[in-house]
Amino acid sequence: MPQNRQWLLDNRPTGEATASNFKLATTYTPALADGQVLVRHHYMSLDPYMRGRMNDAKSYAQPQPLGQVMQGGTAGEIVESRSPRYAVGDKVVGMGGWQEYSVVNVEQPGALRKVDTTHVPLSHYLGAVGMPGVTAWYGLVKIIDAQPGQTVVVSAATGAVGSAFGALAKARGLRAVGIAGGPDKCKYATETLGFDACIDYREHKDAASLSKALKAACPDGIDGHFENVGGMVLDAVLSRMNAFGRIALCGMIAGYDGQPLPMAYPQLILTQRLKIQGFIVSEHMEVWPEALKELGMLVGTGKLRPRESVSQGIESAPEAFLGLLKGKNFGKQLVKLV
Repeated sequence: MPQNRQWLLDNRPTGEATASNFKLATTYTPALADGQVLVRHHYMSLDPYMRGRMNDAKSYAQPQPLGQVMQGGTAGEIVESRSPRYAVGDKVVGMGGWQEYSVVNVEQPGALRKVDTTHVPLSHYLGAVGMPGVTAWYGLVKIIDAQPGQTVVVSAATGAVGSAFGALAKARGLRAVGIAGGPDKCKYATETLGFDACIDYREHKDAASLSKALKAACPDGIDGHFENVGGMVLDAVLSRMNAFGRIALCGMIAGYDGQPLPMAYPQLILTQRLKIQGFIVSEHMEVWPEALKELGMLVGTGKLRPRESVSQGIESAPEAFLGLLKGKNFGKQLVKLV
Protein backbone atom coordinates (compact mmCIF):
# COMPACT_ATOMS: atom_id res chain seq x y z
CA MET A 1 0.00 0.00 0.00
CA PRO A 2 1.33 3.48 -0.83
CA GLN A 3 2.73 5.79 1.81
CA ASN A 4 0.40 8.72 2.31
CA ARG A 5 1.38 12.10 3.75
CA GLN A 6 -1.43 14.11 5.33
CA TRP A 7 -1.89 17.53 6.92
CA LEU A 8 -3.95 17.37 10.13
CA LEU A 9 -5.50 20.24 12.06
CA ASP A 10 -3.40 20.00 15.23
CA ASN A 11 -4.87 22.92 17.20
CA ARG A 12 -7.32 25.76 16.65
CA PRO A 13 -6.10 29.29 15.88
CA THR A 14 -6.61 32.19 18.23
CA GLY A 15 -6.84 35.21 15.95
CA GLU A 16 -4.71 34.77 12.84
CA ALA A 17 -4.07 31.23 11.61
CA THR A 18 -0.43 30.12 11.64
CA ALA A 19 1.57 27.20 10.28
CA SER A 20 1.77 25.77 13.82
CA ASN A 21 -1.97 24.99 13.67
CA PHE A 22 -1.17 22.13 11.27
CA LYS A 23 0.73 18.87 11.67
CA LEU A 24 2.20 16.71 8.88
CA ALA A 25 1.63 12.98 9.40
CA THR A 26 2.60 9.89 7.41
CA THR A 27 0.50 6.75 7.13
CA TYR A 28 -0.26 3.99 4.64
CA THR A 29 -3.44 3.66 2.59
CA PRO A 30 -5.63 0.73 3.68
CA ALA A 31 -6.50 -2.21 1.45
CA LEU A 32 -9.59 -1.59 -0.67
CA ALA A 33 -12.96 -3.18 -0.01
CA ASP A 34 -15.50 -3.88 -2.72
CA GLY A 35 -17.00 -0.65 -4.06
CA GLN A 36 -13.94 1.40 -3.18
CA VAL A 37 -11.24 3.10 -5.27
CA LEU A 38 -7.82 4.52 -4.46
CA VAL A 39 -7.29 8.03 -5.80
CA ARG A 40 -3.86 9.58 -6.20
CA HIS A 41 -4.33 13.31 -5.89
CA HIS A 42 -2.64 15.46 -8.52
CA TYR A 43 -3.98 18.75 -7.11
CA MET A 44 -5.32 19.95 -3.76
CA SER A 45 -7.63 22.94 -3.59
CA LEU A 46 -7.04 25.70 -1.03
CA ASP A 47 -10.06 27.91 -0.36
CA PRO A 48 -10.89 30.76 2.04
CA TYR A 49 -13.84 28.88 3.59
CA MET A 50 -11.35 26.48 5.18
CA ARG A 51 -10.25 29.22 7.58
CA GLY A 52 -13.74 29.53 9.06
CA ARG A 53 -13.96 25.79 9.62
CA MET A 54 -10.73 25.84 11.66
CA ASN A 55 -12.65 27.67 14.40
CA ASP A 56 -14.79 25.78 16.91
CA ALA A 57 -17.76 28.02 16.25
CA LYS A 58 -21.30 27.70 14.94
CA SER A 59 -21.35 28.09 11.18
CA TYR A 60 -22.98 26.65 8.07
CA ALA A 61 -20.65 23.62 8.29
CA GLN A 62 -19.32 21.57 11.18
CA PRO A 63 -15.89 22.68 12.41
CA GLN A 64 -12.88 20.83 11.03
CA PRO A 65 -12.23 18.06 13.60
CA LEU A 66 -8.93 18.24 15.46
CA GLY A 67 -6.42 15.51 14.70
CA GLN A 68 -8.02 14.69 11.36
CA VAL A 69 -7.05 15.38 7.75
CA MET A 70 -7.90 18.92 6.66
CA GLN A 71 -10.93 18.68 4.43
CA GLY A 72 -11.00 20.10 0.91
CA GLY A 73 -11.37 19.46 -2.79
CA THR A 74 -8.96 17.30 -4.78
CA ALA A 75 -8.43 16.30 -8.41
CA GLY A 76 -6.53 13.20 -9.41
CA GLU A 77 -6.69 9.77 -10.99
CA ILE A 78 -7.79 6.28 -10.05
CA VAL A 79 -4.75 4.08 -9.35
CA GLU A 80 -6.64 1.06 -8.00
CA SER A 81 -10.30 0.12 -8.32
CA ARG A 82 -12.67 -2.39 -6.74
CA SER A 83 -15.67 -0.88 -8.52
CA PRO A 84 -16.94 -1.52 -12.06
CA ARG A 85 -17.87 2.17 -12.29
CA TYR A 86 -14.25 3.37 -12.29
CA ALA A 87 -11.18 2.14 -14.14
CA VAL A 88 -7.51 2.73 -13.39
CA GLY A 89 -6.51 5.97 -15.14
CA ASP A 90 -9.90 7.68 -14.84
CA LYS A 91 -9.55 11.35 -13.89
CA VAL A 92 -11.76 12.30 -10.95
CA VAL A 93 -12.67 15.17 -8.66
CA GLY A 94 -13.71 14.72 -5.03
CA MET A 95 -13.19 15.88 -1.45
CA GLY A 96 -10.04 13.93 -0.69
CA GLY A 97 -8.60 16.55 1.66
CA TRP A 98 -5.03 17.66 2.36
CA GLN A 99 -3.32 14.36 1.58
CA GLU A 100 -1.63 12.56 -1.29
CA TYR A 101 -4.09 9.67 -1.58
CA SER A 102 -7.67 8.93 -0.57
CA VAL A 103 -9.80 5.80 -0.40
CA VAL A 104 -13.30 6.57 -1.66
CA ASN A 105 -16.52 4.60 -1.39
CA VAL A 106 -18.00 5.26 -4.83
CA GLU A 107 -21.54 4.38 -3.70
CA GLN A 108 -21.61 7.45 -1.46
CA PRO A 109 -23.61 10.14 -3.35
CA GLY A 110 -21.42 12.97 -4.63
CA ALA A 111 -18.21 11.40 -3.32
CA LEU A 112 -16.49 11.30 -6.70
CA ARG A 113 -17.05 12.76 -10.16
CA LYS A 114 -15.40 11.56 -13.35
CA VAL A 115 -14.14 14.43 -15.53
CA ASP A 116 -13.03 14.84 -19.13
CA THR A 117 -9.64 16.52 -19.53
CA THR A 118 -9.74 16.64 -23.36
CA HIS A 119 -10.49 20.38 -23.49
CA VAL A 120 -10.41 21.41 -19.81
CA PRO A 121 -7.20 20.87 -17.79
CA LEU A 122 -7.65 18.72 -14.68
CA SER A 123 -6.73 21.56 -12.32
CA HIS A 124 -9.57 23.75 -13.64
CA TYR A 125 -12.10 21.30 -12.20
CA LEU A 126 -11.11 22.65 -8.77
CA GLY A 127 -11.62 26.25 -9.89
CA ALA A 128 -13.46 27.67 -12.87
CA VAL A 129 -15.22 24.39 -13.73
CA GLY A 130 -15.67 23.31 -10.14
CA MET A 131 -17.04 24.56 -6.85
CA PRO A 132 -15.77 28.16 -7.22
CA GLY A 133 -17.22 28.47 -10.73
CA VAL A 134 -20.58 27.07 -9.67
CA THR A 135 -20.55 29.47 -6.72
CA ALA A 136 -20.15 32.41 -9.11
CA TRP A 137 -22.87 31.00 -11.39
CA TYR A 138 -25.40 30.55 -8.58
CA GLY A 139 -24.84 34.03 -7.17
CA LEU A 140 -25.16 35.70 -10.56
CA VAL A 141 -27.98 33.66 -12.05
CA LYS A 142 -30.15 32.72 -9.07
CA ILE A 143 -29.70 35.68 -6.71
CA ILE A 144 -28.54 38.75 -8.65
CA ASP A 145 -30.45 37.88 -11.84
CA ALA A 146 -29.23 41.01 -13.64
CA GLN A 147 -30.60 41.98 -17.04
CA PRO A 148 -28.48 42.89 -20.09
CA GLY A 149 -27.02 46.37 -19.77
CA GLN A 150 -27.13 46.41 -15.97
CA THR A 151 -24.02 46.80 -13.81
CA VAL A 152 -22.62 44.15 -11.49
CA VAL A 153 -19.63 44.31 -9.15
CA VAL A 154 -17.58 41.53 -7.58
CA SER A 155 -14.94 41.74 -4.85
CA ALA A 156 -11.83 39.51 -4.99
CA ALA A 157 -12.37 39.80 -8.74
CA THR A 158 -9.31 37.85 -9.88
CA GLY A 159 -9.78 34.90 -7.53
CA ALA A 160 -11.32 31.61 -8.61
CA VAL A 161 -14.89 32.78 -7.92
CA GLY A 162 -14.48 36.37 -9.07
CA SER A 163 -12.88 35.54 -12.41
CA ALA A 164 -15.66 33.07 -13.26
CA PHE A 165 -18.23 35.67 -12.21
CA GLY A 166 -16.73 38.22 -14.61
CA ALA A 167 -16.79 35.82 -17.58
CA LEU A 168 -20.36 34.77 -16.83
CA ALA A 169 -21.47 38.39 -16.46
CA LYS A 170 -19.93 39.45 -19.78
CA ALA A 171 -21.50 36.45 -21.52
CA ARG A 172 -24.86 37.78 -20.34
CA GLY A 173 -24.31 41.28 -21.66
CA LEU A 174 -23.67 42.97 -18.32
CA ARG A 175 -21.28 45.73 -17.32
CA ALA A 176 -18.83 43.96 -14.99
CA VAL A 177 -16.68 45.88 -12.51
CA GLY A 178 -14.14 44.16 -10.30
CA ILE A 179 -12.46 45.05 -7.03
CA ALA A 180 -9.02 43.51 -6.51
CA GLY A 181 -5.73 44.15 -4.70
CA GLY A 182 -2.87 45.57 -6.72
CA PRO A 183 -2.31 46.98 -10.23
CA ASP A 184 -1.28 43.61 -11.71
CA LYS A 185 -4.52 41.97 -10.65
CA CYS A 186 -6.59 44.90 -11.93
CA LYS A 187 -4.78 44.80 -15.29
CA TYR A 188 -5.42 41.05 -15.55
CA ALA A 189 -9.10 41.63 -14.74
CA THR A 190 -9.63 44.10 -17.58
CA GLU A 191 -7.18 42.83 -20.22
CA THR A 192 -7.56 39.06 -19.79
CA LEU A 193 -10.84 38.43 -18.00
CA GLY A 194 -12.74 41.13 -19.87
CA PHE A 195 -13.99 43.23 -16.96
CA ASP A 196 -15.12 46.71 -18.02
CA ALA A 197 -13.22 48.22 -15.09
CA CYS A 198 -11.35 47.09 -12.00
CA ILE A 199 -10.63 49.10 -8.85
CA ASP A 200 -7.53 48.56 -6.73
CA TYR A 201 -8.85 48.67 -3.18
CA ARG A 202 -5.31 49.11 -1.85
CA GLU A 203 -5.31 52.65 -3.23
CA HIS A 204 -8.18 53.57 -0.89
CA LYS A 205 -7.77 54.04 2.83
CA ASP A 206 -11.47 53.95 3.68
CA ALA A 207 -14.93 53.17 2.34
CA ALA A 208 -15.61 56.77 1.34
CA SER A 209 -12.60 56.84 -0.97
CA LEU A 210 -13.47 53.43 -2.46
CA SER A 211 -17.05 54.60 -2.94
CA LYS A 212 -15.85 57.54 -5.07
CA ALA A 213 -13.90 55.15 -7.29
CA LEU A 214 -16.99 52.97 -7.62
CA LYS A 215 -19.05 55.99 -8.65
CA ALA A 216 -16.62 56.67 -11.49
CA ALA A 217 -16.57 53.02 -12.60
CA CYS A 218 -20.34 52.56 -12.23
CA PRO A 219 -21.89 55.81 -13.48
CA ASP A 220 -25.35 54.22 -13.55
CA GLY A 221 -25.04 52.77 -10.07
CA ILE A 222 -24.77 49.10 -9.10
CA ASP A 223 -27.62 46.68 -9.78
CA GLY A 224 -26.01 43.53 -8.43
CA HIS A 225 -23.02 42.74 -6.23
CA PHE A 226 -21.21 39.50 -5.42
CA GLU A 227 -19.47 39.80 -2.05
CA ASN A 228 -16.43 37.73 -1.11
CA VAL A 229 -14.72 40.10 1.31
CA GLY A 230 -16.99 42.22 3.52
CA GLY A 231 -15.78 45.07 5.73
CA MET A 232 -14.79 48.30 3.99
CA VAL A 233 -15.53 46.86 0.54
CA LEU A 234 -19.14 46.04 1.38
CA ASP A 235 -19.64 49.47 2.98
CA ALA A 236 -18.40 51.16 -0.20
CA VAL A 237 -20.58 49.06 -2.49
CA LEU A 238 -23.72 49.58 -0.37
CA SER A 239 -23.37 53.33 -0.85
CA ARG A 240 -23.57 52.88 -4.65
CA MET A 241 -26.34 50.28 -4.89
CA ASN A 242 -29.40 51.14 -6.95
CA ALA A 243 -32.88 50.74 -5.54
CA PHE A 244 -33.99 47.10 -5.45
CA GLY A 245 -30.41 45.92 -5.99
CA ARG A 246 -29.40 42.36 -5.13
CA ILE A 247 -26.32 41.25 -3.20
CA ALA A 248 -25.13 37.64 -3.23
CA LEU A 249 -23.13 37.13 -0.04
CA CYS A 250 -20.68 34.27 -0.44
CA GLY A 251 -17.62 35.12 1.65
CA MET A 252 -16.46 37.49 4.38
CA ILE A 253 -12.73 36.93 4.25
CA ALA A 254 -12.09 40.22 6.07
CA GLY A 255 -13.63 38.64 9.17
CA TYR A 256 -12.23 35.12 9.06
CA ASP A 257 -9.84 35.76 11.94
CA GLY A 258 -12.79 36.26 14.26
CA GLN A 259 -12.89 40.05 14.35
CA PRO A 260 -16.37 41.63 14.14
CA LEU A 261 -17.26 43.37 10.88
CA PRO A 262 -19.64 46.20 11.72
CA MET A 263 -21.53 47.82 8.85
CA ALA A 264 -21.19 51.59 8.53
CA TYR A 265 -24.59 52.32 6.95
CA PRO A 266 -26.99 49.39 7.39
CA GLN A 267 -29.91 51.77 6.85
CA LEU A 268 -29.08 51.70 3.13
CA ILE A 269 -30.52 48.18 3.02
CA LEU A 270 -33.87 49.70 3.92
CA THR A 271 -33.75 52.97 1.97
CA GLN A 272 -32.61 51.21 -1.22
CA ARG A 273 -34.86 48.16 -0.60
CA LEU A 274 -31.95 45.81 -1.15
CA LYS A 275 -32.02 42.04 -1.15
CA ILE A 276 -28.98 40.51 0.55
CA GLN A 277 -28.82 36.74 0.45
CA GLY A 278 -26.11 34.53 1.85
CA PHE A 279 -25.71 31.11 0.25
CA ILE A 280 -23.66 27.93 0.36
CA VAL A 281 -23.29 26.34 -3.05
CA SER A 282 -23.17 22.77 -1.72
CA GLU A 283 -26.82 23.22 -0.69
CA HIS A 284 -27.83 23.71 -4.33
CA MET A 285 -26.52 20.59 -6.04
CA GLU A 286 -29.47 20.67 -8.46
CA VAL A 287 -27.88 23.54 -10.43
CA TRP A 288 -24.40 22.01 -10.74
CA PRO A 289 -24.91 20.17 -14.07
CA GLU A 290 -26.27 23.29 -15.82
CA ALA A 291 -23.62 25.54 -14.29
CA LEU A 292 -20.72 23.19 -15.05
CA LYS A 293 -21.83 22.81 -18.66
CA GLU A 294 -21.77 26.58 -19.20
CA LEU A 295 -18.49 27.04 -17.33
CA GLY A 296 -16.86 24.21 -19.30
CA MET A 297 -17.93 25.88 -22.55
CA LEU A 298 -16.46 29.22 -21.44
CA VAL A 299 -13.12 27.61 -20.59
CA GLY A 300 -13.10 25.33 -23.65
CA THR A 301 -13.75 28.25 -26.02
CA GLY A 302 -11.22 30.54 -24.33
CA LYS A 303 -13.81 33.05 -23.09
CA LEU A 304 -12.72 32.27 -19.53
CA ARG A 305 -8.97 31.98 -19.08
CA PRO A 306 -8.48 31.18 -15.41
CA ARG A 307 -5.20 31.97 -13.73
CA GLU A 308 -3.75 29.68 -11.08
CA SER A 309 -1.27 30.04 -8.23
CA VAL A 310 0.33 26.63 -7.79
CA SER A 311 2.58 25.67 -4.90
CA GLN A 312 4.67 22.52 -5.27
CA GLY A 313 4.48 19.51 -2.96
CA ILE A 314 2.29 18.71 0.01
CA GLU A 315 4.82 20.33 2.38
CA SER A 316 3.93 23.73 0.92
CA ALA A 317 0.21 23.60 1.74
CA PRO A 318 0.06 25.54 5.06
CA GLU A 319 2.15 28.48 3.84
CA ALA A 320 0.23 28.62 0.56
CA PHE A 321 -3.03 28.61 2.51
CA LEU A 322 -1.91 31.41 4.84
CA GLY A 323 -0.79 33.41 1.79
CA LEU A 324 -4.22 32.94 0.23
CA LEU A 325 -5.85 34.47 3.30
CA LYS A 326 -3.64 37.55 2.85
CA GLY A 327 -4.35 37.87 -0.88
CA LYS A 328 -0.89 36.73 -1.99
CA ASN A 329 -2.35 34.30 -4.54
CA PHE A 330 -3.16 35.32 -8.10
CA GLY A 331 -6.16 33.33 -9.26
CA LYS A 332 -7.12 29.89 -7.96
CA GLN A 333 -4.76 28.59 -5.25
CA LEU A 334 -3.69 24.98 -5.73
CA VAL A 335 -1.08 22.58 -4.41
CA LYS A 336 0.45 20.30 -7.05
CA LEU A 337 1.23 16.86 -5.70
CA VAL A 338 2.31 14.92 -8.80
